[in-house]
Amino acid sequence: MLTANAYGATSPTEPLAPLTVERRDVGPHDVLIDIKYCGICHSDIHTVRGEWGEIQYPLVPGHEIAGVVAAVGLAVTSHAVGDRVGVGCMVDSCRECASCRDGEEQYCLPGNTLTYGSIGQDGTITQGGYATQVVVTEDFVVKIPDGLELDVAAPLLCAGITTYSPLRHWGAGPGRQVAVVGLGGLGHMAVKLAHAMGAEVTVLSQSLRKKDDGLRLGADHYHATSDPSTFEELAGRFDLIINTVSAKVDINAFLGLLAVDGALVNVGAPAEALPVNVFSLLPKRRAFAGSMIGGIRETQEMLDFCAEHGIAPEIELVSADEVNDAWERVLASDVRYRFVIDTATLG
Repeated sequence: MLTANAYGATSPTEPLAPLTVERRDVGPHDVLIDIKYCGICHSDIHTVRGEWGEIQYPLVPGHEIAGVVAAVGLAVTSHAVGDRVGVGCMVDSCRECASCRDGEEQYCLPGNTLTYGSIGQDGTITQGGYATQVVVTEDFVVKIPDGLELDVAAPLLCAGITTYSPLRHWGAGPGRQVAVVGLGGLGHMAVKLAHAMGAEVTVLSQSLRKKDDGLRLGADHYHATSDPSTFEELAGRFDLIINTVSAKVDINAFLGLLAVDGALVNVGAPAEALPVNVFSLLPKRRAFAGSMIGGIRETQEMLDFCAEHGIAPEIELVSADEVNDAWERVLASDVRYRFVIDTATLG
């Protein structure tokens, strides 16, 4: 077994602290990655604090991993030592169900293996990227194009693909009206990506506090949802709304902003339920849907798209001893727009 320095949780209430994790030996199809950077995702906080269900401790979070290949198994053909690579929210799947065969491993019918908090190949709990090294099967490792620096590439492995996938699936592009609810870690990527795809983009945020940022990032319009006139002015406007907020919102009010055959897609994951009135859907054949990351093939497509179009998240680098403060700032929406841990500070 390999040992990596890490930063993790020992309970749902205690601050994260330094610890070590064991990684399995590199098997024939495995890739050993020296982690250089790992993004901080709101879902790290939800998971560690038990808001999405019970977990086992200790737990090292982190599923926005960017690094360099340090070793490969004897049968590995897709990666070589020295390659710049990334790992996102999952590290394995059954490979056999209809979803996996279609390249949609995120919807693996028996359930995929998450980067942390799942049962891995060796029967132990998977531990994530707030660490110095990780071992992952080659099929779940993606290549980071030369046009992307490793630090900004890290958040693309979750925030990037989480917004890219529904934008592609629901046809964001020229002639389409796309709204993004929330301008945070996910929302700012949705704006950049939808703009690059050619859509007319509107940000719907609680206030106008980030309006200048939204317009700079590629939004054509910016409206405050705290103003009741916003919902009157924009009624029936949008072909697609991407809700990136991980908190309870009035879904029915946002459904009223959809055009005929429009879709509201939830990518934020609040801990509480979001009630939907069927009469918000029926009159204009509207749809309320969910979307979760993307498959490995689509994740690679997203990275290549970002490199081609010069798209990168706005990040703030933090050291390991700043992670707890960074988590509190995430909860206070005090980040523009994604924290990234420099894992060299883990020792």
